[in-house]
Amino acid sequence: MKRFDKVLVANRGEIAVRVIRGARRAGYRTVAVFSDVDRHSLHVREADEAVHIGAAPAKDSYLRGDAVIAAAQRTGAQAIHPGYGFLSENADFARAVMDAGLVWIGPPAEAIEAMGNKSASKERMLAAEVPCVPGYQGDDQSTERLVQEAEAIGVPVMVKAAAGGGGRGMRLVTEVGELAAAIDSARSEAEGAFGSGQILLEKAVVDARHVEIQVFGDRHGNAVHIGERDCSIQRRNQKVVEEAPSPAVDPALRQKMGDAAVAAAKAVAYVGAGTVEFLLAADGAFYFLEMNTRLQVEHPVTELVYDLDLVEWQLRVAQGEALPMTQTEVDARRRGHAIEVRLCAEDPAAGYVPQSGPVIDWRAPEGPGIRVDTYLESGATISPYYDSMQAKIIAWGEDRETARIRLLRALEDCFLAGVRSNRDFLHAIVGHEAFADGSATTAFIGQHFAAEAIAGTQPSPRHVLLAAVALYMDDAVKLAAEHGFGAEYRGWHSSHEAPTAFHLRWGETDYRFKLFVAHGSVFRASIEGEELELRVEQPEGGRFRFDAEEGSGTADYARSVEGVWVSAGGHTYGYEDRTLAPVEGAAPGSDGRILSHSDGKIVAVHTKPGENVKAGQTLVVLEAMKMEFQLSTPVAGTVDTVEVEAGQQVGARQLLVALTPEASADG
Repeated sequence: MKRFDKVLVANRGEIAVRVIRGARRAGYRTVAVFSDVDRHSLHVREADEAVHIGAAPAKDSYLRGDAVIAAAQRTGAQAIHPGYGFLSENADFARAVMDAGLVWIGPPAEAIEAMGNKSASKERMLAAEVPCVPGYQGDDQSTERLVQEAEAIGVPVMVKAAAGGGGRGMRLVTEVGELAAAIDSARSEAEGAFGSGQILLEKAVVDARHVEIQVFGDRHGNAVHIGERDCSIQRRNQKVVEEAPSPAVDPALRQKMGDAAVAAAKAVAYVGAGTVEFLLAADGAFYFLEMNTRLQVEHPVTELVYDLDLVEWQLRVAQGEALPMTQTEVDARRRGHAIEVRLCAEDPAAGYVPQSGPVIDWRAPEGPGIRVDTYLESGATISPYYDSMQAKIIAWGEDRETARIRLLRALEDCFLAGVRSNRDFLHAIVGHEAFADGSATTAFIGQHFAAEAIAGTQPSPRHVLLAAVALYMDDAVKLAAEHGFGAEYRGWHSSHEAPTAFHLRWGETDYRFKLFVAHGSVFRASIEGEELELRVEQPEGGRFRFDAEEGSGTADYARSVEGVWVSAGGHTYGYEDRTLAPVEGAAPGSDGRILSHSDGKIVAVHTKPGENVKAGQTLVVLEAMKMEFQLSTPVAGTVDTVEVEAGQQVGARQLLVALTPEASADG
């Protein structure tokens, strides 16, 4: 093997930061690559050198293998680490790296190809006697044949894209009559997402756990497994929470699953870090799902439980070294429990719509056993061009309950202001009794977090009062600083307490009330019919403590141009301060102007000038952060102009379609 001392990291965001820091700890020089919107990102500043490789869309930058290789050659980097996502499982790119005389820090291209197609990999696993879910992965891909095979397997059945991943091209079918439509729909989605419409069928294992095994191989024929991770908490087939070890796996089962995973790795002469994913049924039977031929998002929980650095292992194996430990040595290192959650810029209350924009304030949690992998920092901008995951928050403890309690506290201390996130949703999951007792399966979110219930969540009156207090006290602090007042004079006045009017807005809900302040520290208000009183300590660093009749707590806050963001009691809300705002006009869209709700790309346009449209009719399909959104008109009318076309990038609040509302047209 060619030796190297400089590594280019072909990725961005939190994984690029993690790999760059890991390589630096191991003594390597590092090179970052960046797109137009990532020029000032943390991963660029963490690296020794950085190279611009293209425009913001991934296809014009991070998916350009030629630009990545050219950047390595230009900077003298002798090796490329792909992270995960983007080009990490692209066999052609792996070959191109090696053909350019560079070291590929990953498995052989042949192994990527062998495991990249779910149908082909399943055939290999069957040959290697790895347990597989009963199903069909044959060459006859006609809808008629697939329906016949699905009927023979029996519903419920999973329809899956053979070349898929991330939940795309996947359908759960519970009724025979729905098979044909599900197959055609999955095929169409798979063709668009992966360039292949090949479909495979598998018997659906109901209420199963998703348990994966970390494997590692070297170029000397050695392979080990590094325990299991339970990834059962999923939404739309995307992992939300991961932990190691699995609450459902005992030593005997761990041995069986580990042996099967190593057999799978050896069947394709695997080198480097990989993950073999299984479905674990309630009766203890387990079935091969797929193999991810890269480092996983959830690798930190394995690192914490086994006290090792998987990126360091990747670098050593890529240099041609043998694995640093035997299976016995690995097993002896297992200690404690670790749980990871994925912090995403998305709004669970609005159907998990991705969010983008400036980060007003970011405060990462700290404490014993806490690890945070992220690229976030105050003043950064969350881009709409890439994945919505912004950070991974991980807690380790001597046992599972210690890790869980630490993670709950870490989530409470985590503060992301400026962009809505799933932090509160994660806190609710980790605090749920079904998660606490270790019984959660892949059905957990569907059973306990119905979309309607999440959509109905809104701030409590006390939370609204905390927002008003934050605004009031922030103004008092600034006034005191400007005039040199001592802390004891913040909010003080000589006359009787006089009310201050407030008009705050969260989402589409308006809160109008009067705030009474006594002695600069006691705040009273009547909000939503509830009489509230808080005694508040002077704020320090965007945080203050408060006492109320029902208990005390801490609130974090950050001022924005529009208002204030407040986190307290496991809930974070951003409020618009409308107190001094002018009177508003009509509701959005009622004037016939259809605007983009976020930055993104136009996938389809379903109207044209002169067309008469109905209220609720979809006019434009927008893609943002790998999700599609149907943008409809709230009013009927006649389309005047269409300002965009399919494939076009648009910004938030950009005009897409203009129409004359029906009432105006008649008038």
